[in-house]
Amino acid sequence: MTPELIADYKCVIGEGPLWHPGEKCVYWTDIPMGRMFRYNPATGAHEQFYDGEVVGGFTIQEDGSLLLFMAKGAIAIWRDGRLEYVYEEIPHERETRFNDVIADPAGRVFCGTMSTADRPARLYRLDVDTQLTEILDDVDISNGMGFTPDRMQMYYTDSPTREIYLFDYNQDTGGITNKRVFVRTPEGGGVPDGMTVDAEGYVWSARWDGSCLVRYSPDGRVDRRIEFPAKKVSSVIFGGEDYTDMYVTTAGGDNKVDEGYGAGALFRINLGIRGVPEFLSRIFLK
Repeated sequence: MTPELIADYKCVIGEGPLWHPGEKCVYWTDIPMGRMFRYNPATGAHEQFYDGEVVGGFTIQEDGSLLLFMAKGAIAIWRDGRLEYVYEEIPHERETRFNDVIADPAGRVFCGTMSTADRPARLYRLDVDTQLTEILDDVDISNGMGFTPDRMQMYYTDSPTREIYLFDYNQDTGGITNKRVFVRTPEGGGVPDGMTVDAEGYVWSARWDGSCLVRYSPDGRVDRRIEFPAKKVSSVIFGGEDYTDMYVTTAGGDNKVDEGYGAGALFRINLGIRGVPEFLSRIFLK
């Protein structure tokens, strides 16, 4: 099936699509340009609703607000057109920004950063009481994450290594242990970026500079590959009434000649494969 182009805002780095179950809309961001968008499939309308500080990733909160992970380690709640900061900055993240993030079953958020010229990236966990804990260091680029259907394991992508890892995950504590390689992607086919897990426990990994989505079986075998008219396929999420619509973001909209006519656009594809709702974050200021 050919992916359907839904909206083209020529995003430099279109990223982080998320289905908002309360609004029945899909949200996404253009990271370096500080823009955010939403699309309502019921009406076909889409819009830019945010123009401000860089947003590297975000979650949907239990009350329907957005939790934004930004530059310099800033974390803020976006509600009714206003920002309320959880953290205005993290001192040792002043030279970088957050990248991919994910809420866990308990409402915590795992949030990763980008590396700099003199310091590797990190993965943090933001607990519901707003305590921030460093979970991993010495990461090249912290990227796509997801949970197995039994909530016993967590996937984690480090893009430049071309590896997706699997950890044992403890829902009670938010701890991750026993790191091992789930898949290592081949050279020359792009690098793994954002990801999600479907209802069958298969992993969907976007391939930056690989022009495709790849579906992996729970034992790490390539199950199928979906091609897109954009080199930089950045992330994917399930949505729609029955969670069979897949929304896919791409990057490179500032250079379509080299990156493809679909670069920087939001796509939709429906293969009849069902996803599951993403977990909602529960980070609230007292």
